Amino acid sequence: MDIETLAFRLRPGDDLRTGIEKIVKEKKWEAAWIVTCAGSLTDYSIRFANQSSSSYGTGHFEIVSLTGTASIHGSHMHITISDSTGKTIGGHLTEGCKIYTTAEIIMQNSRELIFTREKDGSTPWEELQIKTPKE
Repeated sequence: MDIETLAFRLRPGDDLRTGIEKIVKEKKWEAAWIVTCAGSLTDYSIRFANQSSSSYGTGHFEIVSLTGTASIHGSHMHITISDSTGKTIGGHLTEGCKIYTTAEIIMQNSRELIFTREKDGSTPWEELQIKTPKE
């Protein structure tokens, strides 16, 4: 499989989701995924499971995990963060997660696949559809 790998860093004050989506748009990626992310936040905005709106918090948080798919056709990313006591929370990454010191991210993209998000009847939401450029 023809895979491109990119390592990049977001800086203090940057928005985590916006920063990732900017890279995806600039690279015109159609089938990317997050390999790893290490960093910290001062503000979080996370949509928890089966909730219609995001929850917010301010403080100092470690990014424990960041995972998901990303495409110019739509992205789906989950984040887990921990506070100063080690308490962790996680859910859908939404805009509003502000970088504290750094976010060191490695992503990969396949040039042989296309990720779209479409309703397919299996759920009420737009879900990942995996295609090839020939389809």
